[in-house]
Amino acid sequence: MCFDFGGIFITSPFAAAATAAVHLGIDEHELLELVFGPYDTDGDHPWHRLERGELRFDEASAQISERAEAAGHGAIEPMAALAALASDRSVREFMVDLVRDLRTAGIKTGIITNNVAEFGSYWRAIIPVEALFDDIVDSCEVGIRKPDPAIYRLACERLGVAPEATLFIDDHQGNVVGAQAVGMAAIWSGLTAETTRAAADEIRARVS
Repeated sequence: MCFDFGGIFITSPFAAAATAAVHLGIDEHELLELVFGPYDTDGDHPWHRLERGELRFDEASAQISERAEAAGHGAIEPMAALAALASDRSVREFMVDLVRDLRTAGIKTGIITNNVAEFGSYWRAIIPVEALFDDIVDSCEVGIRKPDPAIYRLACERLGVAPEATLFIDDHQGNVVGAQAVGMAAIWSGLTAETTRAAADEIRARVS
């Protein structure tokens, strides 16, 4: 069983950006495109390059601000869109409980996350990842990001499981499609705690 991190164990960054769009007076979809790029593909947008470890956060932030200015929105920085994540440190304990129950049942668990090197010490301290997961595939460390098929194959290889025998959950539909493309069963969590809880219930039903 493989899990995304943001949006599964904590508030979704996409939900946080949607909240920021209201405060910034920008259309939600336009803000998401400016900050994260077309997220259901893997391209050359600064945020994509940041998640692959090809840019530092300050470099990506400057490039994204330039794009926002060129689009007439002023120098928007990524952290302005992710401010809700910094203020909301609540953990979805029902997901932590799910992971513990899976491990008790003898099921291997892993994380497949698109993440940023500068955020590594922060997100890894939110929950006891080393105790909960057999392996962690972080995009900025391996140089591959979802939805590139290679990152899902790598995660399965490192866990010693076949994609066809692996279930994956993510808060972005494009990443769910990417997992399904390599043969994994995959569930979209939605963007709220309520929809994620429903997805957790579905996982329990599938593995019981």
